[in-house]
Amino acid sequence: MSALLEALQFDAAGLIPAIAQQHDSGEVLMLAWMTREAVEETLATSRVCYWSRSRQKLWRKGETSGHVQRLVEMRLDCDGDTLLLRVDQEGPACHTGERSCFFRRIEAGETRSVEPTRP
Repeated sequence: MSALLEALQFDAAGLIPAIAQQHDSGEVLMLAWMTREAVEETLATSRVCYWSRSRQKLWRKGETSGHVQRLVEMRLDCDGDTLLLRVDQEGPACHTGERSCFFRRIEAGETRSVEPTRP
């Protein structure tokens, strides 16, 4: 695990972006941020843990909502500065109640909702 952690390129704030993707469908669920500690906890427990930039603390996905993400696989991009978390999402991933945070489509400069993705 230490070799993986050494390969990660954290930004000046000690963060790395993490894209959560449903492992079996390929659906992109959300983008969040991780610290080294969040990565370590995620790998140790197989439950995804992020860093909340607004609260300035670890955010264990589903801790209060029950909508946990179980890690199936973690991948690192070619530059070492972005993680792809292939997860098994329980319930919606988005705080709005939508399955994915990417439920708005921009067309001709206007934002439109796509088909509801609520589970």
